[in-house]
Amino acid sequence: MHRDDPGIRRVPLTPDGYDRRWEELAASGAEVHGEADLVAALVGPPPARVLDAGCGTGRVSIELARRGFDTVGVDVDPALLDRARAKAPVLEWHHGDLAELRAEQVPGPFAGAVLAGNVMIFVARGTEGEVLANVAARVAPGGLVFAGFQLNRRLSLAEYDDAAAAAGLVPVERFATWERAPFSGGDYVVAVDSKR
Repeated sequence: MHRDDPGIRRVPLTPDGYDRRWEELAASGAEVHGEADLVAALVGPPPARVLDAGCGTGRVSIELARRGFDTVGVDVDPALLDRARAKAPVLEWHHGDLAELRAEQVPGPFAGAVLAGNVMIFVARGTEGEVLANVAARVAPGGLVFAGFQLNRRLSLAEYDDAAAAAGLVPVERFATWERAPFSGGDYVVAVDSKR
């Protein structure tokens, strides 16, 4: 049993609404692959293995796979996963709660893991440490964990850093955007950490 009822959506958008939002952003000329750009630049050359933790409808996994990376997606929301599978049936998709992944579920090692789309503030409250521990456990020593999220009363950077340290992660870089704008204490952070 998941800590949150798996039938309750953690993200307010439907799969159609989620995909439509990104399609509209791309049509407007906005850069919609910043996460894949950053991961591809720092993880190493393809076919490095990357875990998309909280993959949603698969946007980041699919783009990384298009660039030659071996990607695996996991998400707690079956409707979002169904959309990901429909868009990219050849990729590996798993249903699971990041806070409760069994050791044999989505096994590593991965060269990197990405928690994009505010995953860290959508996980069940109080499970942030378990989520980071489970993700970090699947990353090879020296591998990278990327997490981008809004900084607010739900999760501060200090709280994230404490949970990351407890999971065996060491800070590498903090950016204000996925496009690597310098972080100077704004309301959004992209944390890049290395597995000890």
